[in-house]
Formats: sequence, structure tokens, C-alpha cells
Amino acid sequence: MSVDVHQHLWTPAFVDALRRRTAAPRLDGWTLHLDGEPPYEVDPRDHDPARRVTPGLDLALVSLSSPLGVEHLPAAEAWPIIDAYHDDALALPGLFRVWAATSVTEPDPARLARDLDRGPAGLQLPATAVQDPAGLAAVAPLLDVLTDRDLPLFVHPGPAAHRRGDPSWWPALVPYVQQMHAAWYAFQTYGRPRHPHLRVCFALLAGLAPLHSERLINRGGEGRGQVDRQTYVETSSYGPRAIDAIVRELGVDVVVNGSDLPYATAPPTGLGDAADHAIHTTNPLRLLGPHVSTTAATI
Repeated sequence: MSVDVHQHLWTPAFVDALRRRTAAPRLDGWTLHLDGEPPYEVDPRDHDPARRVTPGLDLALVSLSSPLGVEHLPAAEAWPIIDAYHDDALALPGLFRVWAATSVTEPDPARLARDLDRGPAGLQLPATAVQDPAGLAAVAPLLDVLTDRDLPLFVHPGPAAHRRGDPSWWPALVPYVQQMHAAWYAFQTYGRPRHPHLRVCFALLAGLAPLHSERLINRGGEGRGQVDRQTYVETSSYGPRAIDAIVRELGVDVVVNGSDLPYATAPPTGLGDAADHAIHTTNPLRLLGPHVSTTAATI
């Protein structure tokens, strides 16, 4: 069995909800408009579920795209988009499971509990909501809901402003990485003591934050060599050199496969068959827990 914990799939109801908006984030046809970014032409073929069915992939976890900023909208604006996404995504065929989304401007643990009880595999939050003590304190009741249900958290880059003249790759290489770096250290410092039993996964190898442990020690930090077995990183947008470096720092048991489709493809690990099996199968199923693992075994 092979698992991909990081894909994005815009469902028809989600697309319609974005088209009904008159302010960013919004869609005009298939042209995406975001605050501070140039218009972006979305290819509808990228969000065709049938195109995601590929040989060797048994389970894909999909989510809405946190860089759109939906979770950061006023709650009255965010919920119609989130509800539309959940309604369609939860009806996708057996290959797919769903990361739930929620408002971070007005966290509502009761509403999250109802949404999770519909069947999502866990909750995705933008890194912009958990990159400092205040953000983590605000979403703490949501993380308690996850812990109560033995479901994981997936931390994904959030909105990033685009400056005039920046190359197209700038958000992915600078603010996204900075967000993940901050979220990694904020969670280790402020989140883990508050949520000792929560499984959490950081997208894009947490922006390579774990590789800064030597600098952490040199600046008075602690913990190098003490791997948190409930904190995972996924591999999207990196490749064998970065994955190898992370494995040397954290060990292979907390690294999981992610592609970031349709924006990237799953990278090769270059670490051999045993490591590939751990990263593509054993580790993601352990991250997702018994609720998803049992279902996955029947796919």
C-alpha cells in the first residue's frame, strides 16, 4: 500500500463558492484572484479526481489550499466555502480521504467536532495560524478536539503576499519556508507541552527546520537527539538530498510521503526499498491512526 498525505483537489461546490465571491479569494471562471498576487490561471484538469488515480497509489489525502487564505477570512465568509468543500470532498471515491478545514479567526471546537464526526482523517491548519504562542493558544481548543478523537493535525503553508517584481517561485521558497520553520519551533516550544498526545505532520519537511538543531544548541536550546515520535514531516517539493538530511537528523520513522499535487509530484527518496516502504506505507498509516489505517486496509 502507498499513501500520499498531501494533495489538493478543488471540488465543484468549492469552485462554485469561490466564484460567488466578489472579493479575494475568488474565481472568475478559472482565473484565481488573491490579495497581493497577480491573477493565476487554474487548469481545471488539475482538479479532475480521475486524473489522480495512478498505479501504485492506494490512498490520497486531499485538502483545500491554505495559501488561498480561506481559513483566515471572517468566519461568516469562511464557513460557506469550507462547508462546500467538505460536502463534496467527503463524497469522493475510496482512493481519497479528506483533511478537514476550519476557521482560525473564530475557532469553533463544537463545529469542528461535528465536521470530524462526518469522516475526515484529521485537520489541516495554515502555518500562519500556529507560528507563535498566541496562535497556538487560539487554536488549542481545536487541537483538544483532535486529541479526543485520536486524529492528527496537518500543518500547511498559509497565505503569502506577492511583491511586485518577485519571481513566481518566491512564495514557495521564502514565505512558505519561513512559515513552516516558525510553526515547527513554535509547536515544539509552546504546542507540544499543551498537547502531549497529538500527532502532527508538517508539510514540506517543516521548511527544513529540523536541520537547524546545531544552531539551536549553540544558542542555548535543548533537545537535539530527542526525536518526538508523534511529530512527522512530509516530503513534498524536496528530493533525495533534503530527505536524506532529515532522516539523518530525525530518523526515518517520522518521515511520510507527500506530493502536493497538482503543484508538484512525490519526490524519490533515494534511500532504498526499506526506507521507501516506511515513508510511503508504515509511517503515514501510523500518523493517520487506526481510524484511517483500518479503512485503508480494505481499499
